[in-house]
Amino acid sequence: MTHTVDLFWSFRSPYSYLATARIVSLRQKYDLDVVVRPVYPIAIRNPEFFSDVNPMWIPYLVRDIGRVAEINSIPMRWPRPDPVVMNNETREISKDQPYIHRLTRLGIAASETGDGLAFIDEISQLLWKGDVAGWDQGDHLEKATAKAGFDLAVLDEMIDGKADVYDAKIADNQKALEASGHWGVPTLAFENEAFFGQDRIDHCVWRMKQHGLQERGK
Repeated sequence: MTHTVDLFWSFRSPYSYLATARIVSLRQKYDLDVVVRPVYPIAIRNPEFFSDVNPMWIPYLVRDIGRVAEINSIPMRWPRPDPVVMNNETREISKDQPYIHRLTRLGIAASETGDGLAFIDEISQLLWKGDVAGWDQGDHLEKATAKAGFDLAVLDEMIDGKADVYDAKIADNQKALEASGHWGVPTLAFENEAFFGQDRIDHCVWRMKQHGLQERGK
């Protein structure tokens, strides 16, 4: 029997990126359907967050994601440009957000029409792997989208002029995330039980095995 797990995920979350390859591997190994449910990052949901957070938080975050990436041999560099337009000195979040809105809406369109996990896998590698500077320039995004099995022009056409429609879907995903018992990403939710963080993936697998999760072909 195929099991289904919801994946709440953000394009600006370094931990979401660090978790993605493992989740792709899980789907390959187990009889598992991963429903990708993109949400906006905390900087968009709460623009005051970075102004109010303890000043030690960001330096710790940078060190920690570097450790996780190194331990797991995952190439990583903060995206250029940052998907969220933010003044790093004042920590002010710009009202004009040309990247994260488009990316998240594209993620919704991809998850509704095809393999959403393949889409976020390829796009997150484009953003975070560090192979290219200026991921938003040229045909980088188009090529990454094509590798995931999508046509960027088609996805853009789907979301064009429908910001309210797609933002409502993103808000619904956030509500579903919170209903499962958490608010952050990445979170896997199985049977409405939340497993938050890239370090809790194995716990989610453990729970699903209690409910009969099997490897493919068995």
